[in-house]
Amino acid sequence: MLKTAEIPENVGGRKAIISVGNMTCASCVAKVEAALGGLPGVEKASVNFATEKATVIYDPEALNPEDLTQAVESAGYTAMLADDEVAADIEVEQARQRESRLVFRKFVFSAAVAVAIMVLSMGHMSLPLVKEIPERTLFFILFALATPVQFWAGWQFYHGAISAARHRTTDMNTLVAVGTSAAYLYSVMVTFFPGFIPDTIKHAVYFDSSATIIVLILLGRYLEARAKGRTSDAIRKLIGLQAKTARVLRDGVEQDLPVEQVMVDDLIRVRPGEKIAVDGFVTEGFSSIDESMLTGESIPVEKGPGTEVIGATINGTGSFTFRATKVGRDTMLSQIIKITEEAQGSKAPIQRLADKVASVFVPVVMALSVITFVVWILAGPAPAFNFALLNFVAVLVIACPCALGLATPTAIMVGTGKGAEHGILIKGGESLEMAHRVNTVVFDKTGTLTVGKPALTDLVTRGGSEDETLAVAASVERGSEHPLARAIAEAAEERGLEVRQELDGFEALPGRGVRATLDGQTILLGNNRLMEEERVDVSGLVKEAERLSGEGKTSMYLSRDGRAVGLIGVADVMKEHSREVVKDLRDMGVEVVMITGDHAATAMAIARQLGIDRVLSEVLPQDKAVEVKRLQSEGKLIAMVGDGINDAPALAQADVGIAIGTGTDIAIEASDITLISGDLRPVVNVMRLSRRTLRTIKQNLFWAFFYNVIGIPLAAGVLYPVGGILLSPMIAAGAMAFSSVSVVTNSLRLRRFNVALPGDEAGQRATAGGEAAGTDKAGREEVRGMHHKAVDPVCGMKIRKKAAAGTSEYKGKTYYFCNVNCKKSFDEDPEKYLKLS
Repeated sequence: MLKTAEIPENVGGRKAIISVGNMTCASCVAKVEAALGGLPGVEKASVNFATEKATVIYDPEALNPEDLTQAVESAGYTAMLADDEVAADIEVEQARQRESRLVFRKFVFSAAVAVAIMVLSMGHMSLPLVKEIPERTLFFILFALATPVQFWAGWQFYHGAISAARHRTTDMNTLVAVGTSAAYLYSVMVTFFPGFIPDTIKHAVYFDSSATIIVLILLGRYLEARAKGRTSDAIRKLIGLQAKTARVLRDGVEQDLPVEQVMVDDLIRVRPGEKIAVDGFVTEGFSSIDESMLTGESIPVEKGPGTEVIGATINGTGSFTFRATKVGRDTMLSQIIKITEEAQGSKAPIQRLADKVASVFVPVVMALSVITFVVWILAGPAPAFNFALLNFVAVLVIACPCALGLATPTAIMVGTGKGAEHGILIKGGESLEMAHRVNTVVFDKTGTLTVGKPALTDLVTRGGSEDETLAVAASVERGSEHPLARAIAEAAEERGLEVRQELDGFEALPGRGVRATLDGQTILLGNNRLMEEERVDVSGLVKEAERLSGEGKTSMYLSRDGRAVGLIGVADVMKEHSREVVKDLRDMGVEVVMITGDHAATAMAIARQLGIDRVLSEVLPQDKAVEVKRLQSEGKLIAMVGDGINDAPALAQADVGIAIGTGTDIAIEASDITLISGDLRPVVNVMRLSRRTLRTIKQNLFWAFFYNVIGIPLAAGVLYPVGGILLSPMIAAGAMAFSSVSVVTNSLRLRRFNVALPGDEAGQRATAGGEAAGTDKAGREEVRGMHHKAVDPVCGMKIRKKAAAGTSEYKGKTYYFCNVNCKKSFDEDPEKYLKLS
């Protein structure tokens, strides 16, 4: 299995993303992939119909990007390759909106004309004024009305069919063009050259059928385009999060600059309520930052000198200055956008079946339509030609493969976008699909299940207060850089205890502890071996020490002048929600395994606290991948969750690698899924989101296949001998349009996916199997609270009206903003943002 993270290493290629225009159905995907894949030097080419993008891995020594775009254009499609992917997306989106507006205008015009044609065609038999019109004159009137619909509104179908024919292929445009042209041209013959039509064939015109088919297909394309646009809402929201300006300090002068002009090492000042422009580290000041738009965590994070801040997050009530470390494409937000776009443009393995079917679908349908025509001519009732023509058209029109092409990518787009909105970065459709099959989750211990650094957990005293005992221990350890010493010092600082600065005769005793003289007393702090060497009686503390050891904690004895006065317990404490995550995964039927380099006794003690039954202990860093491979050999599908550099091989080896975003860049690069925050709870949501997405894809594929399996025989007239049942070409056109829209609409239901975290009341209900109920409840609560909330028209963020950083009145309506920069941008050009929203 080739994983996203492995592509650069295995093929040594460069990645190019090309926006492809004029694709109309799933068969276009196969043609573009074949055109790109046939170039020497192309390692892999994948085309996504829903996003209209091609992702190509190629050898830069054999090809250049222009060769790729030329290949796409030679296949009959438009192609655009830009260095700035965000700018390219904006340009593509603008082009799509222009095309959508043109399609809508054509639809409105054609619909009005089609209604007139229908009235005249049917009214000739009953309407008083219409039935007075001679039949020949009526035919000419219908011709005059239908012609602009056929060749202006329907020109895009001819253009696509001609382009496909030039390359000796067919697509959906071919089906529509041939079907409507057959009805239209036959009607033209009847109108202008009735002598060429045998008397045995009923002289009827079908201008109403050709016009109505075009109207319905245009409507379907317009609705489909709008629905497809909504599937990429997550990307637009992420792009909208970016701050527009930054207050930069250069040469002692404070100036507002566009965020594009910010450079690494610039000092940037942030005021209350403002967005943070780029990534960096605080140099001066304190504040709390709302990082919910990136991490999904609603609790503000306290920031001070030395702490990291992330671009696009929102400052609270404090002011601070930070130094920029990542700008432009290197910021976390830009990386999130890039990863999400690539995931939305990728393919899930389940899509391969649909692609194979679509690649041969149109030629098969063309053959079936011809067979239908011949059978009706030879065996159909009178007028056989008329029946043959109508059924020929119906088969061509109803068999659009659009639904097949949209079934998988639209669900992947919505699913990955939903994950990105809540701090879950899914690198590809393959990862999202594989996650639902995982039956075993392997957690690294240190830094993943645990905080990753020791902390004081227990303090037992004999003959003194806890504060006094801790103050003495901290005074002795204050000069040490050992992690255990830092844990004691931090605990004393949190309690506000006074730590003595002057010591006499400090001595570090490797493997045992420390010795020092304080106020003339000899202080020992260390393990049982040190106490035995110094003949200190610790019998009164042995049971407590055994208890701490059984809980996986490190215990240290404290003595004064040979008398034991305390016992200190230190451990790498568990993260807040680790136990909940393990429980929820087990409730979902997933086995949980912990892997660690700790000794077996310590590892088992921690595992018992977490509720984990299987532990892989004393595993060296280089052997973690081997252990994962061994679990896979048992038939298990593994998700590995880790954060450190030594986890990277195991993350790559696992079927699904999940990296904690607070970990190293290498671990994140090697993984398939990244959790932006250090919180483990999204691991459960990864599984749930994958299961929900795959269920949606299967529903889409079922209805897409079911629709064609049922629709084509009906259009061919197989039920006519039974009850005289025939499918009108107009009904076939409506059904075809409805199928594509229904598939996209079903995918959009994923936007209501409940991302409540395990441990929350709603999350527990959803994880226990009540996903739908939890979603419905969340939806009802959202509806009830809508009058208290508003959407920032600039960045798309939902905010409470009372908590808005500013408001603006425009055309009699009040708009609410999450920060002053959004308000400023809106006030400069309100129409720009109202159009986008």
